[in-house]
Amino acid sequence: MTGAPALAVTALALVTGVVVVLSTGAPRTAIRVLLDLLVAAGLLRLVGQPDWSGLAGAAAIVALRQLLWAALGTAPAWPRRQSGPPCGGDDHHLPLAVRGGTGESGRTTT
Repeated sequence: MTGAPALAVTALALVTGVVVVLSTGAPRTAIRVLLDLLVAAGLLRLVGQPDWSGLAGAAAIVALRQLLWAALGTAPAWPRRQSGPPCGGDDHHLPLAVRGGTGESGRTTT
């Protein structure tokens, strides 16, 4: 009896995920909404037929949700900018560049 509502929630989860990604342009948010609704569908399916396969399916969806949330929540492995700005306040060549003088190597810095 609860198979039809669980199937309806699963279908609505897919539609909602697509609508969220198309309307906001945020795939992370769409994945989170999709996974939350799939957990709800799994729990609805478990209420109607409390068997081991239903429990395993709901547990797999919850585990997938947790793994994806952890993966989506982590920062990238390295920042986009690897080094500081080329001309910072502690740049010892800055006075030479302003004056147009030469450094220790004898080259002009302008």
